[in-house]
Amino acid sequence: MAVSNLSFALLAWVGHSNALLGFTIGFENIASGIGGVVVVAYLSALCNLAYTATQFALLSAASSVVGRVVTGTTAGALIESLGYVQFYLLTTVIALPGVLLYLFMLRAGLIERSLGDAGRIQPAD
Repeated sequence: MAVSNLSFALLAWVGHSNALLGFTIGFENIASGIGGVVVVAYLSALCNLAYTATQFALLSAASSVVGRVVTGTTAGALIESLGYVQFYLLTTVIALPGVLLYLFMLRAGLIERSLGDAGRIQPAD
């Protein structure tokens, strides 16, 4: 998902291009779709089965509110001061710590341990 911001930076740098606009929108939609499904699946697996709906609703609402408050109050001002190309490059750089944290968690086995038995097919008795 972070890499898709680079396509927006490229589009802003190139200027008017219907082909690049189509690619950028398609790439963003695919990246967001896959990323969204992964986040929903991971958060659902972390929730207690007895309280999955409540816990997931609270987690997703909290992330949505925080995201909207932070980006809604700063994005416009940043675009005005930096321009679109630098803004999208900045958003890519800002996302890198999350990507690096994910890679660390993956290599350390923390993701598998946090999921426990969620999603594993249990043998029939």
